[in-house]
Amino acid sequence: MTRPASPGYSSLFRRATGMWDASRLRRFETRDIVRRLGVLNREHVVINGYPVHHPVTVFNSAVTVERTEEGEFLVLYARIVAGYYMYVSSVIEIPIPLEDIHNGDINLNIYTGRIVIYPSTRYDLWGAEDPRVYQLEGDKRLYMTYTGRTVNYFRPGNERTLPVTAVREEGDDGQPRWVKIHAYTLAGGLQKHLVSNKDAFLYRQGDELYLFQRLHMDSEEFFTVVSKLPSNIVEKRRDDDCPERVEVSDGFEVLRPAGFETKIGWATPPIRTGRDSVVVLIHGVDEELQAYRVFAAELELKPDEVVVKAVTPHYIMAPQRLWEIFGDRPYVVFPCGIWPLEGRNYVISYGASDTFVGIGLLNLDELLGELDKGRIYE
Repeated sequence: MTRPASPGYSSLFRRATGMWDASRLRRFETRDIVRRLGVLNREHVVINGYPVHHPVTVFNSAVTVERTEEGEFLVLYARIVAGYYMYVSSVIEIPIPLEDIHNGDINLNIYTGRIVIYPSTRYDLWGAEDPRVYQLEGDKRLYMTYTGRTVNYFRPGNERTLPVTAVREEGDDGQPRWVKIHAYTLAGGLQKHLVSNKDAFLYRQGDELYLFQRLHMDSEEFFTVVSKLPSNIVEKRRDDDCPERVEVSDGFEVLRPAGFETKIGWATPPIRTGRDSVVVLIHGVDEELQAYRVFAAELELKPDEVVVKAVTPHYIMAPQRLWEIFGDRPYVVFPCGIWPLEGRNYVISYGASDTFVGIGLLNLDELLGELDKGRIYE
């Protein structure tokens, strides 16, 4: 059963072709195809350059794989909390030898990390949450889009959270640093009706630059939206450290929650599978347990259209291990990171019960096989 549209703001967005077909194909079932490789807890992480030895908790993490003179490293960009009073988050960079993932030593070893994103502007004064790290086509730099809890987070009203994008560049001292470049808001007076904007990242395809975002409006509607941005916007810089405020207008609503869900949101940045096609992981929250599970969709991004080509009819990842079931927020798997490994395999980093960082392995061919079971368009 497809959740009916509520009267609020749905008319403001164009709808992706195949959106309703995708909702009708989905079932409240799971075929978990993610192989668990390991888990990282707070005691495995030592914070360098900060007078708290271990974070209170470490969870929702992005991931990259980087090659240096010292070897191959899986680099986590994890959300950490230093104190529970206001639950303010920062992002810590944790390099882990890739061999530790393969041989299971991640469950045993201690790793040192440095805080690379922390509250510093009006757009993230009360925390930097749930980073997604990725590269844009034709650009070797790393980009990070995270959820900023704004200066208004604890005030009644709007603009409580906004997506903020940073880019990693070489600093004056020759060391990499993250520069915050954009904070995204809604155009046309809609911003005052926004409760929160989360689960965002950029994606470039040819001359087009897309922003994926999940909007929560004051009508209590949730929208998974893909919007276009000016293609050269990532090259613009301000003279100060405050991100440029970018107004986003128009966009396509891509998917609706199924009848058994309360909301859905973008999980990881896309995997490109064709000239115009991508596969993206999505999290869904069910009505009964409010558990976070994961499904996938294949999208075609056209100049004037977004097409949902396929959807996995069932979830492809769900809480199974004890660390995914029991924690600060029970029954949560929340992928934020994905990066290619050898062959057709991808490493996934995910938050487990808002308490741990889980590492998993996903095979693209197996995922495409599951998408074929829910194919709408060839």
